[in-house]
Order: sequence, then structure tokens, then C-alpha cells
Amino acid sequence: MKYRFIILSTLLLSGCQSIGDAQNTDIASEAPPVVAKETTRSPDKATETPKKATPATPTVLSPQKQSDVWQRISMQLSLPVPDNASVRRYRNWYLKYPNHLATVAERATPFLHLIVEKVEARNMPLELALLPVVESSFDQFAYSHGRAAGLWQFVPATGRRFGLEQNWWYDGRRDVVQSTDAALDYLEYLHGMFDGNWLHAIAAYNSGEGRVARAIHRNKQRGQPTDFWHLDLPKETSSYVPKLIALGDVLRHQDQYGLEVPAIPNQPALTLVDPKMQMDLALAANYAGLSVSELQSLNPAYNHWATSPSGPTHLLLPNENVERFNTELAKNDNQGLRVERYAVKSGDSLSEIAAEYNTTVKVLKRANQLHSSRIRVGQRLMIPVSLKDESQYTLSAPQRLAALQAAERDGHKRTHTVRQGDSFWTIARRYNVDYRQLAKWNGMSPRDTLSIGQKLVVWDKEGDARRIRTITYRIRQGDSLSSIAQRYNVSVAELVKWNQLRQNAYIQPGQKLTLHIDISRSSGS
Repeated sequence: MKYRFIILSTLLLSGCQSIGDAQNTDIASEAPPVVAKETTRSPDKATETPKKATPATPTVLSPQKQSDVWQRISMQLSLPVPDNASVRRYRNWYLKYPNHLATVAERATPFLHLIVEKVEARNMPLELALLPVVESSFDQFAYSHGRAAGLWQFVPATGRRFGLEQNWWYDGRRDVVQSTDAALDYLEYLHGMFDGNWLHAIAAYNSGEGRVARAIHRNKQRGQPTDFWHLDLPKETSSYVPKLIALGDVLRHQDQYGLEVPAIPNQPALTLVDPKMQMDLALAANYAGLSVSELQSLNPAYNHWATSPSGPTHLLLPNENVERFNTELAKNDNQGLRVERYAVKSGDSLSEIAAEYNTTVKVLKRANQLHSSRIRVGQRLMIPVSLKDESQYTLSAPQRLAALQAAERDGHKRTHTVRQGDSFWTIARRYNVDYRQLAKWNGMSPRDTLSIGQKLVVWDKEGDARRIRTITYRIRQGDSLSSIAQRYNVSVAELVKWNQLRQNAYIQPGQKLTLHIDISRSSGS
């Protein structure tokens, strides 16, 4: 019996591998054909002679019943794969760097099934489920030089156009559920705009519908073909579509190309829960039995230590953690935040109090039912505060920025404090660096707005190292680390690092400090 089972399993597996691209029909639920025994009765004998049974047709699993979500996608890819140089180039790239798709698969594991189901529900090409690979390499915190954010790389304006809210607490462009819905809405709109041409729609998703429409119009005027492959588009867009098509091709023919992309289980991994209240992410993680960083990685839209006070307040949780979260939340009387009481002192303002407690004026007004920002001495305020120190929310926007700015790079690291009239261009010119690189070092786009007092890291080119001089400074009466740092245009953190001091170290007159300063910019005396 065991042997017969092994043979049947082998037939099933070989059937799955030979289904072809057009096999989308679910016949797994159909019973295998029943073969009836026919009998031939001899005039002299009353015995039955069974005829040879016809072999049963192997059951073919539908895309939805595959064990690997990549296979589910591959079976439903529908865009033609032309034999042209662009597609060949990107196919060869994916095959040359298989670790890239291994990294992508690891990042995509929690989210890909969710995305595939949404694409299928709209009867859209399954190639669209692969767009986050091309757009962001499935990095949910991705941010581009063009101010695009999240898996689907929405720029701010397009995000707002398709309903993605963006504020201090929350950025819907990084909300996996909301941004997926918005991206598919946008692609459906583009598909209709370009008369059902998916390649035009995908190209327009990358570079904007106006640019693609103008390219089509130009070709019509010149009597030239208007299919995607003949359009004069920016280099990035001309590469974008073949990159997607090549990706689908290598996934579909992994065996043929000798590629092995790590499997992702073809089953839901996450459940969306909504406690309908603002929640400290550390508290929510504790209820769910997760680390704070695990919860943040599944819910990258929340910029700070809590969900948005005015919503959204939903959270994606691993399926196996949902019951515990709901139980613990109920056990703790639906507490979502820790609250402190604060007595207003002379000179206080709501903005200063909000900054001290790492929150916003809007939250303070909401928590205390204030209709204006006026407060009075002695007034008691309710202040929602984070359960943990901000540094422990390692994937919050401030902590991600701090990690990026702390990364070691070539050259000499400096800290620049933004002043009135500064821009990326003027700062870059002052330090003789590329303004695009300057923005990248600080997790920003060159078009982002700078604020006075903002700290930027600057890495001088290696060629500028000749201007760096090491000096010994003897501390004078009245000196502090901050005053010395300001005098020599360096940061307190640099002074601490160079001299192996504690952050709040006490310094005294006569003590010597080592400084590495740029003599062309120092104002020390």
C-alpha cells in the first residue's frame, strides 16, 4: 500500500510541474474517475475476467492550492515575454545575482500572500504582485531620492491622491494594506486610461501618465508604432517594464534556468486587527507576545511610538498572535496608552511640553479637550507617554534616521546644523559634496524641506582630508562641551567619541581635549 502511495505522489508532483502557463482551472476538488470492472462470462465457466484498468488522470493543483506562493503567481503570469535585448539583460541580471531574490523572498514572506489575494480579487495580471520587487525590493521602509516611500513607492502627492494619509504619526505610503489597495486603484485607473494596455499602464505607474501619454501622441504624429517597446521614455521607465517581465520569466522557469528562489508558504500569514484606539506600540507588542521591532516591521506606517491618535489604529499581527493580543487587551481593560499628569509651570507652552514628552500639540489638546493652545499656571494636563524610551522603538522614524546617519562611510564625518536660508544645494556647495548624496546620507530627498536647527551629517570627500587638523584644546573657565563644539563647528557627539567621554561628562578648566577640525571652516579662538 505504501508503495502505491509513493507512485501516486510522484504522479501528482510531475503533474504539477507540467501544467504550463495556461493551466488556471481548479480541478483539485474533482474526484478521480472511477473505473468499473466489466466481466466476460464463459459459457462453460462462471468466473469473471476483469479488463485492464485505465490509468487515472493525475490531479492537477490549481494556483490557489500550490504550496509556494511564487508558484501560484507563476502559473497565472499573462504578459507576453518578448525576445529583446532589454528583457535578456535583466533576465541575466537576476540569474547572475540569485542572492537578490533570496533577500527579496525573506522580506516578502509576511506580505506576498496578502498582495496576491488582492490582485486576484480584482482579476488583474499577477505580474502586478511582483511590482514591489522592482519598486522597493520588498523593503517596507524604502525611501527614494524622488521622495517615494514604502513597498509600492508612492510619492507624497500621488499617495494623497489615492487616499494615503501622511502626518507626523502615520505615513499611509508605508501601510502594507492601505498602500496595496491604493496601488491597485492607481493601476486600474491607468489601465482604463490607456485603453486596456497593461504595459502602458505599468510604465505610467513608474513615470506618470502624462509622460507616457505624450510619448504615445508623438509616435502617432510621426506615424510610428505606439506599443511600449517603440516609445521614447526616460531610461528608468524604459528599463522598468522589461525588468518586471524578466522577473516573471525567471520565476516561471526556475528549473530551466537553474534558479532556486526560497519558497513562501501559500497561506495567509497576517491578520488585521483594529482596537479602535491609539496604542503604544510597545504595549501592543507586549499584548501580542512580540518584540517591538517585530511589530514595527509588520506595521511600518507608524512613524513614532504609537498608532495615530486620530486613526488609523489598525495593526497587522501574525495569525498565531491574534488571540493572545485580544485576550491581553481585554484583561488590561482595553488600555492602549500610559498617561502621566503634568502641572503647568510659569513659561510653559503646549509646544514645549509636547516636545519634552515626544508627542504633538494636537495630541495634548485632544487628551485634555482643549479648544485652543492657551494654558495656565497650575493647570493639570493628561499626557499620553510612551511605555519605553524612544530609543527602544528601533524602527521608528527617528531611530531609523539615527542609524542611517551613524553608518560609517568614506571620508570625514561632520555634523551641520541647518540655519536660516540653508538648502541641500547651499550646504553641499559649502562642504564640496554632491547635494544628492547629502540628502541620501540623511534619509531624505533633495526636494525635502529643511528646518532650522535640524542636524545633518556630512561626509567630506577623501580629497578634502588635507584640511582636517588635529589640535589639543585646553578647557577654559565657563567652557562646556556644547560651547566648544559650536566654536569649532563640530558636534558634541564627536567630542565625546574623540575623547572617550561619557555623554554627560563633567569637564573642568585645564583639562585637555583632542579635536579634529576643518581649518577652513573653524571659527575657534
